[in-house]
Amino acid sequence: MTPAAAAPPPRVPLARLPTPLEPSRVFGARLGLSLWWKRDDLTGSELTGNKVRKLEYLLADAEAEEADTVVTCGGEQSNHCRATALAAARRGLRCVLLLRVPDPGAPPPLAANSLLGRLAGAEIRYLSVDEYRRRAEIFRAVVEELRVRGRRPYIIPEGGSNAVGAWGYIQAMAELHTQLGGRPVTVVYAAGSGGTGAGIELGIRRLRWAGARALGFAVCDDRATFQRQIAAIAAEASARFGLDIDVQESDVDIIDSYIGPGYAQTTPEMLAMIVDVARSEGIVLDPVYTGKAFFGLCREQTLGNAAVVGSSAGDVVFLHTGGIFGLLPFADRLRPLL
Repeated sequence: MTPAAAAPPPRVPLARLPTPLEPSRVFGARLGLSLWWKRDDLTGSELTGNKVRKLEYLLADAEAEEADTVVTCGGEQSNHCRATALAAARRGLRCVLLLRVPDPGAPPPLAANSLLGRLAGAEIRYLSVDEYRRRAEIFRAVVEELRVRGRRPYIIPEGGSNAVGAWGYIQAMAELHTQLGGRPVTVVYAAGSGGTGAGIELGIRRLRWAGARALGFAVCDDRATFQRQIAAIAAEASARFGLDIDVQESDVDIIDSYIGPGYAQTTPEMLAMIVDVARSEGIVLDPVYTGKAFFGLCREQTLGNAAVVGSSAGDVVFLHTGGIFGLLPFADRLRPLL
């Protein structure tokens, strides 16, 4: 397949690529699928997960603008914020993290992702849930403050999800296409902020990959929200980089039935499945992203939902986007299952 015109923007090398594509040892047979794990949890140790693919392009863009500080945001245990802090340190950049917590006056102790972000030297500022809803306004205020102090800030949006960051998964699809030899595939992923989904949708179309499709499982917002976000990021990327690719909201397949109690919240059934996968496959999922998506895939396939995979789906690739550090805060809930 010949990719559509338009060269990718500059990138800085951060991820260990290509990541392996491994056959499922147990769950594929259990589900009746030709199931594979795309191991993007192996992009690095401290930089584990999908965010580092996006950061390769985002930090290259920041450096092209001669920024000396990156500013980003996420939940208190954000994988993206941890990866940004560590990647920034690797590139000699300062980092400011805006982390959402219930009470900024009494934030949780540093642990797991937030501890690693601080270890990398990031300045952490805590926002309430209400303040986080107004994060665009707060971004502007932080940027102005940094400029007054003589710094050159660069904003990275939540999850690294914008036109530049989307290139991480445009290129990941080229990598996967080579690994599969262009066979038909359903790429299953966890949808958290839309950037990974947009990159997958664009990447499949850029390759003109026959028989390939993407299926996202929402971990927070509803189906319509993700369809809007993914289509908007794809449109922004197509216009900015001359891709000439059209992704309509109706083209984006999202299932929003497995969010559970809410973002970064889980259920006993999802935790039990995480334990099962670890013991059956030696693969560690997390309760915030990959655990929800894989639980959704298993449940939909068990229920016989042909709309998910169907009889002619070919291979099913579960995109393992990392999150191992996000598992650690759930230790108290996991111990009774062990």
